[in-house]
Amino acid sequence: MRAIWKGAVSFGLVSIAVKLYSATEEKDIRFHQVHRTDGGRIKYQRTCSVDGEVVSYDDIAKGYDIGGGEMVILTDEDFAELPLSTSRAIDVLEFVPSEQIDPILFAKAYYLEPEGQAAKPYVLLRDALRDADRVAIVKIAIRQREQLATLRVRDDVLVLNTMMWPDEVRTPEFGFLDDDIETRPAELAMASSLIDSMAGSFKPEEFTDNYRAALQEVIDAKVEGREVVQPEEAEEAPAAAIDLMAALKASVERAKQARGESPSSGTDGAAAKSTPAKKAAPTAKKTTAAKKATAAKKATSARKTTTATKATKKSA
Repeated sequence: MRAIWKGAVSFGLVSIAVKLYSATEEKDIRFHQVHRTDGGRIKYQRTCSVDGEVVSYDDIAKGYDIGGGEMVILTDEDFAELPLSTSRAIDVLEFVPSEQIDPILFAKAYYLEPEGQAAKPYVLLRDALRDADRVAIVKIAIRQREQLATLRVRDDVLVLNTMMWPDEVRTPEFGFLDDDIETRPAELAMASSLIDSMAGSFKPEEFTDNYRAALQEVIDAKVEGREVVQPEEAEEAPAAAIDLMAALKASVERAKQARGESPSSGTDGAAAKSTPAKKAAPTAKKTTAAKKATAAKKATSARKTTTATKATKKSA
């Protein structure tokens, strides 16, 4: 890795010389724009919109559009005179719990390496951060732009995460937020069941970029002059379901099957309530039959009594 910045972490009266390295890299497959017929690279020239002349890098300055066709031109000297105290320093402002920082603020991650004789204070700050279970809020200037950032520990290395400024985060303004939308308890219970059935531990190594792998296979096949094997078509996404409960229940069953679990028959609360009602029906039938049997016995007994009475009168 190549260091992109050198400076020092200002930790109270302690100064820790460090080098900054990009902690991440994009793995996208990059292409050049070429002429379709002969494969020649497409080149672009920087031309002036006023006189049409080609402009070299030395003659390019930064311009700020103030509207009305007017432009304010800033030179390197203008930027050099700006007060930027963090141009070669990482100023620690405070230490805060990590859960207080919204992940939407994070932008890019960098590794910090101690330089020269700074290994001892570097390790001291690292261990102190780990023991305190906090992150440091810092300011740093990278490429002439001052940024808010955090310092935290990862794999025994200090990691600097640059952040957006609070006014750079947009406020969500969507129409549905003003609508009075309520969810039924049964729907919420089924959605919670779906979350439980899909719960797991995040293991980044288990996830891969399937599109990039398929694209690399196409490129390799082109290079080797062999036939490109089309990947299997992905399963079509189900159409939007009208019955939300039915869709949730089907999702729970599919998630359980994917995990190798046997689908349960009582996931729906309504179905669970209907089962006792169905079982109660035979009981009612048995009660009716018992009443009929009792009535029949009483009738038989009454007939026997009447017959015996008649027989007694005849014999007399």
